[in-house]
Amino acid sequence: MRGFDETLLDEADETVRVRFVVNGSKVACEVAPRETLVDCLRDKLELTGTHAGCEMGACGACLVQVDGRAVHSCLMFAVQADGARIDTIEGLTESGAIADLQAEFHRRNALQCGFCTSGMLINACELLSQIALPSRERIRDALSSNYCRCTGYEAIVDAIDAVAKARSAGGAR
Repeated sequence: MRGFDETLLDEADETVRVRFVVNGSKVACEVAPRETLVDCLRDKLELTGTHAGCEMGACGACLVQVDGRAVHSCLMFAVQADGARIDTIEGLTESGAIADLQAEFHRRNALQCGFCTSGMLINACELLSQIALPSRERIRDALSSNYCRCTGYEAIVDAIDAVAKARSAGGAR
């Protein structure tokens, strides 16, 4: 191959060491510079609750919290999250931060196949951390970045609304 630069192949095989605090634990791993955060979480750290759906940031299945904000992990390179605090659905479940949301999703049958559920819960968690008692319209707006093929959304909105009201009334968090 005329003009082919073999250093390009070498650069393509390079990895970068990244460090995160994931679900409260310090971790380090080697990633390719163009590896997405969702792939790192799933493949390197075996945190498979974060789903790779559309890989374009449209479906919300890949949502995680990065430094306390919901982020589409399919749109973020792992190297961009170096040094960040990352909370996945596994971490939020283990800490109990979303126990009331999970219970209400279950009670209202606001999940079916479950593929979108982790992203919906991450989004609901962020919404309720910003607005204690959002309107149903605001809940729907927050969920507009999540795609669900099974539930029709109304049960999900009902679940989030019920948790917001319970929390505002001093119910369990």
